[in-house]
Parts: sequence; structure tokens; C-alpha cells
Amino acid sequence: MKIHPNEFLLEEFLLSLSREHLEVVDHLVRCAACRRRVHGVVSQRSGPVARRVANVLHWPPAPVDYGPALERTEKVLRDREYVLAEERAEAPGLFVELTRSSSAPKVILLQNDPRFHTWGLFELLVERCLEMSIRNPDYAEEIGLLALRLSEYLPQGLYGDALIEDLRARSWGYIGNAHRVRSDLKGAEEALASAYVHLNQGTKDPLERAVLLDLEASLRRDQRRFDDASRLLRRAITIFLQSDQRHRAGRSLVNLSTVRHYAGDPEGGIPLLYQAIQFIDSEQEPRLLICARHNLIDYLAASGRFLEAQKLYRETRPLYRSFPDAWTQNRRKWVKGKISRGLGQFEQAESLFLAAREGFIGEGVPYDTALVSLELGMLYAEQGRTADLKRLAEEMVPIFSSLHIHREALAALAFLKQAAEAERATVDLVSGVAAYLRRAQHDPALRFQEPAP
Repeated sequence: MKIHPNEFLLEEFLLSLSREHLEVVDHLVRCAACRRRVHGVVSQRSGPVARRVANVLHWPPAPVDYGPALERTEKVLRDREYVLAEERAEAPGLFVELTRSSSAPKVILLQNDPRFHTWGLFELLVERCLEMSIRNPDYAEEIGLLALRLSEYLPQGLYGDALIEDLRARSWGYIGNAHRVRSDLKGAEEALASAYVHLNQGTKDPLERAVLLDLEASLRRDQRRFDDASRLLRRAITIFLQSDQRHRAGRSLVNLSTVRHYAGDPEGGIPLLYQAIQFIDSEQEPRLLICARHNLIDYLAASGRFLEAQKLYRETRPLYRSFPDAWTQNRRKWVKGKISRGLGQFEQAESLFLAAREGFIGEGVPYDTALVSLELGMLYAEQGRTADLKRLAEEMVPIFSSLHIHREALAALAFLKQAAEAERATVDLVSGVAAYLRRAQHDPALRFQEPAP
């Protein structure tokens, strides 16, 4: 550079430095000995640029006063942090106003009211899209699309194009997850493809890539591409741990344990969940902790380790009480029923299975309703309660028809009904139908084959 940099260029240069590098610059301004050391290092490098830098580093004895530039930089950073903190504080109120508005369509409000054009609201919409994707995927997609629409109105000069692209990528990733939960695997694939396009236009932050790797792994899992899912998750976990993001690594470990479970190896997921629980920050994401502990209890029961499952269940009861929603409590009753059945407490198991079944019917979740009904059917078969098994089988087909369970799954339940009527519904037969339904839950095209007698 043949001329002295102006104040704007100096300010841009200082803004590009990390806090650690700013501290180095500040030290060099004040320390002649360190300037001589830098001069020695640079002067040994070949090339005209290095020689010019070495010459520049023969600074005069009187230190140049960079104090005002550093102060301006610090002020800019403080001002931006203050604005961001204000936006995040205002975001929940704006979110409620936007999502509950009945006076105008939400997209019109976003377009016409600049109060909504903030990073804080954009960030919150993306977070809520993830939170809702499991329990209410339709609403999650609506929120994610609102986030994408809002991103069109953000002042790029203030927030930066690349950072906006990063959150667009995450929005598409979470929208894809909502499609996956609805078993729309083609829609999930398309949304994830859009997510990667925006990621490559963003900062290329490894953490953002790891988030998408985790989401893609969930899709591969539901496509029953278990090796691909495991590979993607191990890449994500490595990135998270290298970046000291233990909580996020814990989330991916929970996902990896689910892959093992879907692959028919619940016992293989047990050590992964024990490790995940050590990583999860319960204050940051308490629902993730209850999911990890619940899955661990379930996998222990599925592996026949009923006493271990019972001990962990008792330890987890206070956490279960923190989530009184039907989704959590119905699954709590179900897993407690499995433990009771495994320990020979048949009366208690029956009561818990019936309560969970009624809850699932109320939630309108057909597969969980079918699976807990089959747990009840296995209990009846084990006890030789043929009449109760017949009655249960007769009730199942009309219930699941009303819940729009797919045709092959209905064929499996009809087969069970016929077997019960003929008094051929053994524990192994009921277990075979249950195993089919677990696989078909995320693979509606899977054909039902009658279990061998």
C-alpha cells in the first residue's frame, strides 16, 4: 500500500480481528521489544511483500496512538451487542403478535411493519421451528417459512449477507425435519437440498454444517439407510466436540442411539445414551434430557434389563413430573408398563398399557396406539387370555381405520384379528405384527408378510 490507510479502512481492519488479535495489536503498539521480534520473524520471509512489511515494522520510538481507532471499534461492537440484546428481548412479544394476528395475513404484517424486521425475531422463529417440528410439524413448517420470508426484509448491511444465509440454511433444515416427521421424505430431501445451497452461500461455519449433518442423518435413518445416518452423525459429533459444543454433541449422540434402535439393536444405543446424558445441558434444553433418559429406560427394557430400567425410571420420575403434557405422560405410562410386564407385574402392566392406549387415541397418533395395543395383546397371549385378545383385535381395525393408518398396516392388523378369532394369535405372532409396524412407521411402502406360524 503506497498511501496511509484512511480511518475507515483501519476501522474495517480492526473489526475483522478477533478479541485476541486486537489484544496483540494493542500490545505491539506499546511494546518495542515485541515489535523487534515481529520484525525479525517477518524479515526472514522471502518476497517483496514480506520485505515491505519488515520495513514498515521499523516503527519510530514514539508509539503511534491507535487508541482512538480501538475505542471506536469497541464502541461499534458494544453498540451492535446492545442492539442485538434489545432485539432478543423484544422478540418473544413480536412473535406472539405476529403468530396470533387475525387482522391481516402474517406475511403481509412482515412485509409492511418494520418492527418485525429484526435479527432477534428471525432467530426466534428459527428456534421455534425446531422446537415444534416433533409435536406439531405442520405448525413448525409454517413458522420456518415465516422465518424465510422475514429474512428478505432484514437490512443486510447491518446483519451481514453471510450470517443471514446461515440462518436461512438452518430454517430450511428444520422445515425438512418437519416434512420428515410427517413421513414426507421427498419433501424433506428437497428442503435439505435448499439448506445446503444456502449454507454454501453463508459463512461456511463448521458448526452450521454439523447441524445440517445431524438433520440429514435423521432423514437417512427414516429411509432405513442406517450406515449413512451413522456416518453423518459421527462427523457431526466430531465437529461439535472439536468446537467444545458438548450439548450439541449430546443431541447427536441421542440421534445416533435412535439409529441403532431403528436398526434393530437397541442395546447398541445404551452406551451412547449414557454418554449423551453426561453432555446434555439440562438448563439449555430440558426436553432433550427427558428424551435421552426416557429412551435409555426404553432401550434397557427392550434389552431385557428390567431392573436397571426400573432403577433409572425411579430416578427420572421428578423430571417426568416437569413435563405434564400428554405426549410425555403417555409415553411414560407406556415404558413403565413395559418394565412392569418384564418384572411379572401383569396387573399393573395392563393398567398402564390401557391408560397409554387411551392417551394415544386422544393424541391421534396411530402407530403408537397400534404398538401399545400390541404390547397389551402380547400380555394377553402370555396369560392365555384368548377372549380378551379377541376383543382387543376386534377393536383395533376400526380404530386405526379412523386414524388413517396406511393400507399395509391395516392388512397386518386384519391378519391379527383373523388369527385371534381362530385362536392362533400366539405371543410370537403378535410380536411379529408389532415388529412390522415399527418398521412401517417410517416406511409406508413396506409390504406386510404374514409371520410364520
